[in-house]
Amino acid sequence: MSATRRLRTLLGDFTGRTVGPDDPDYDAGRAVWNAMADRRPALIAHCGSAAEVAAAVRAGRAAGVPISVRGGGHQVAGLAVRDDALVIDLSGLRGGSVDPARRVAHVGGGSLLGDVDALTQKYGFMVPAGVISHTGLGGLALGGEWAGRAATSV
Repeated sequence: MSATRRLRTLLGDFTGRTVGPDDPDYDAGRAVWNAMADRRPALIAHCGSAAEVAAAVRAGRAAGVPISVRGGGHQVAGLAVRDDALVIDLSGLRGGSVDPARRVAHVGGGSLLGDVDALTQKYGFMVPAGVISHTGLGGLALGGEWAGRAATSV
């Protein structure tokens, strides 16, 4: 059984959307900022909740395939997408909220820097975390090119 079929079987009650090699939007779903990173995952799981992320991780582990996580897909080496892997796409977890009294923002794992800017600027706040608005905050904070600088501010 192919990895795509194993994953789809294991994700039987998954409420998010899955995209495999035979789906029309597969190429768009696997594309990352660096077009030289042309990888072909077994399946892309578009998650919109923490429960969907957990279900996708469980399915990937049970299927024995590599798992990669895509926040913004902006990392220069294209590490968000791996060949024959399950890609957990967090683009459905964008947005968040700001507590202006505490000067704290809470954002979803798929939020882009532009999303964070839009949330915080309403209160006159800014987050010194990068300059490219379509960079994923999660990847930047956890290991992107500027992580050493950005993580001290995020």
